[in-house]
Amino acid sequence: MEFSTVDIVVFVSYCLLIVGIGLYVSRDQKGHEKNAEDYFLASKSLPWWAIGASLIAANISAEQFIGMSGSGFAVGLAIASYEWMAALTLLIVGKYFLPVFIEKGIYTIPEFVEKRFSKNLKTILAVFWIALFIFVNLSTVLFLGAKALDTIMGSGDGSLMLYAIVGLAFIAAAYSLYGGLSAVAWTDVVQVILLVIGGLITTVAALNRVTPDGGILNGLSHIYASAESKFHMILTRDNPEFANLPGIAVLIGGMWVANLYYWGFNQYIIQRTLAAKSLKEAQRGIAFAAFLKMIIPLIVVIPGIIAFVMYTQPNGTAVIEGVNAAFTKADGSINFDKAYPWLISVFVTPGFKGLVVAALAAAIVSSLASMLNSTATIFTMDIYKPYINTQASEKETVNVGRIAAASSLIIACFTAPLLGNIPQAFQHIQEYTGLVSPGILAVFIMGLFWKKATNKGAIIGVISSIIVAFLLKTPALGLPFMDQMFYTLILSMVVIAGVSLSSSPDADDPKGIKLTNKTFETDSVFNISAYIILILLAFLYAFFW
Repeated sequence: MEFSTVDIVVFVSYCLLIVGIGLYVSRDQKGHEKNAEDYFLASKSLPWWAIGASLIAANISAEQFIGMSGSGFAVGLAIASYEWMAALTLLIVGKYFLPVFIEKGIYTIPEFVEKRFSKNLKTILAVFWIALFIFVNLSTVLFLGAKALDTIMGSGDGSLMLYAIVGLAFIAAAYSLYGGLSAVAWTDVVQVILLVIGGLITTVAALNRVTPDGGILNGLSHIYASAESKFHMILTRDNPEFANLPGIAVLIGGMWVANLYYWGFNQYIIQRTLAAKSLKEAQRGIAFAAFLKMIIPLIVVIPGIIAFVMYTQPNGTAVIEGVNAAFTKADGSINFDKAYPWLISVFVTPGFKGLVVAALAAAIVSSLASMLNSTATIFTMDIYKPYINTQASEKETVNVGRIAAASSLIIACFTAPLLGNIPQAFQHIQEYTGLVSPGILAVFIMGLFWKKATNKGAIIGVISSIIVAFLLKTPALGLPFMDQMFYTLILSMVVIAGVSLSSSPDADDPKGIKLTNKTFETDSVFNISAYIILILLAFLYAFFW
């Protein structure tokens, strides 16, 4: 694919702009040297709009642009449940989880585990999260991002993969290692604007070309008529993708496990809310992010459906020849994750192509930067300071954070090329994470809302959850992975309750959290936003049922 001079100029300008902004906003004030709060929590100075934008920028990455578009091709609009249910989940996190986290004054999610349960459990989870961020999250984002850039800017044969991995890693490191969360959050404001605009350009360009007559509305009408089966939010059992999105379970089952774990207890997501000026600002930022979540399927799922229509009906469209070959692997199977890069390469015009690729890079880089900062935060605050150097100065703490982030990125760069090709990257990540997320979610839910939950119960519960998850994954049972997650969560909670009651049936745990009605009070802005989002969700699910 030809990447013109103007595209290169636009793309390079983006890279320089982001690095420049990151370094500028993270510069030290005269006479002040960065301390841990500055580096890891942006001096607790973030306003609501920066929090909301940063939440989305951290969340939207190659997993969505590439992986979710691929799932849009394979599954259809039903994959948008990950986005629309996330909007509802964000409201729950803002109202019921965030007040406790901010009241505790924590830096990390493992730190909350220590305050509620024990240092041992905190350490176990801290080590787990560091490994997950490096070997799953960072590596996958680098791999998928490089794969997309290789397809768009190169020939798609993998010749640019290594350069793309190193380039993406370098851009993320250039400002995040020095500036910390402050640099990450403020550049995210620019990145989220860019990724939304770039995403819309791709969707509009593809819709305008999906029929010979052209026109965006014609395109929407055509894909809906041509692929009506792809516009159902709740899949039936006869759908070949039912195992990935098992019907009503997306509303009342395992989807809640995935979303509550990700948005409520994922360090690189929740960290920017901990950096808010106040609880009110954090909650308003979460509401803003929920609104942004509502439009994400338009820029990451609809393009996948458009690609499906072009693939299945190439003769009735304005598509160039060779569309079928573009999606077919050597073994004859369909490469779903080729959907988004292919649309950009074929339908986006020079100049705009550079902007769209910059938007894709923005999504990748912002996620990388967020993951790096959170990995560094967990290692420094939960491993280094408690076990290696309890008397570390503020300067030493910040420098260790930078070294931890750099080390994580180097390891991920070596790991990313080993991932190989996977059929639906987004679904693959969800299923892998689903082996461990139910047990961790059970620990947090019980720890937050049940004062009798004990440390022994939590440890046995989280360990047994992994055993249960693998047992439920037995092919003979034939359970969709979302159902596996839901059942694992329920059984883990039962184990935690049983062990806790057997050791202390009457008394509350000394570290139990005392909650009152006042704990969950929210202001009118958050409440009105929540009602609007609930109404919109009800309409969308009713219309596309």
